[in-house]
Amino acid sequence: MAIAIMPLLLLVLVMIGGVALQIFLSKRESKWAGLILPIITFVISLLAVLASILGATVGVGSSTVTNLTTGEIISQTTVTPNISYFNVFLTSLYVFVLGNIPTLILLAIYAVCRKSRKKNRELDMMRAQELE
Repeated sequence: MAIAIMPLLLLVLVMIGGVALQIFLSKRESKWAGLILPIITFVISLLAVLASILGATVGVGSSTVTNLTTGEIISQTTVTPNISYFNVFLTSLYVFVLGNIPTLILLAIYAVCRKSRKKNRELDMMRAQELE
């Protein structure tokens, strides 16, 4: 039982660390620092979509066996699985949407942190003007 909990605990710790890192990067002066993690998760989601498309089309093609001494064809097979391109599209769309949930969460954290940073900067400017 304790062994089964370890991967879940590790996943939770990685998620907490990722959120903390996103908050830290989003509060930096450079606005690009906070976009690093969302860009990485977006690229990973695109790779997942590509993998789902390639996985659906594996096995499409043909193979030929030839006799090496005479060069004649011994057997030839063509493998064409029953692929519905609409199903491949729906699966890819599903993978894309699910894969971008972390991207949307990270972008929401970024937006909240940048908004509070902008608000604090405006308050500082107002205080500086009052002191003049």
